[in-house]
Amino acid sequence: MSTIFHLVRHGLKEKRVGDVSLTVEGAIQAESTALHFAKAAFPVTKIVTSPLQRAKETAQAIARHTHSLVTEDPRLRERANWGDCPDQTFEQFIAMWDQCTSDPEYIPPVGDSAQKAGERLASLLAELHNEEPANRNIIVVTHGGLITDFLVHTFTEHELNVWHPDFKSVQNRLIPECSITKLIYDKRACRIEAFASTKHLTD
Repeated sequence: MSTIFHLVRHGLKEKRVGDVSLTVEGAIQAESTALHFAKAAFPVTKIVTSPLQRAKETAQAIARHTHSLVTEDPRLRERANWGDCPDQTFEQFIAMWDQCTSDPEYIPPVGDSAQKAGERLASLLAELHNEEPANRNIIVVTHGGLITDFLVHTFTEHELNVWHPDFKSVQNRLIPECSITKLIYDKRACRIEAFASTKHLTD
């Protein structure tokens, strides 16, 4: 009994501090992603999104075109968001982010360690798999960092390097906006069916 998860990174966001919205380009990316799912050969069972605005706007676009309901789950929040720590400069945020990436167990002043973030997403996927009937397609709208945190937490380095050489060392650059990573999840294993695909944005 399998569940098919489509992990979608939100569209391009505004470059400013806080819980920001999509840019005009990001909204167009979200619409293209929504049309891709609307034309798919499978029905969308459920959409689950991060509570951050850029993810919610992306999920809402997909919901409009697929006539699906959206639910929020705090486990889909990014490991840390610029603005969570008062008076933190962008340079300080990036330094903190990079430290979390290089040391998955490092607990930052705000947010979660990379390991904890990956565990959050893993727990949500396991819960959805157990709750939903078999062979359902669930769209999970979240953040690039959380997706790679989950993948590094779940798969071996050898399995990840099939999709990109030196996956761990370049993970921060591997998940483009509105890319789709497809997972097949069952009780025995989780496997990556497609990684960070953006073909739907250019078709």
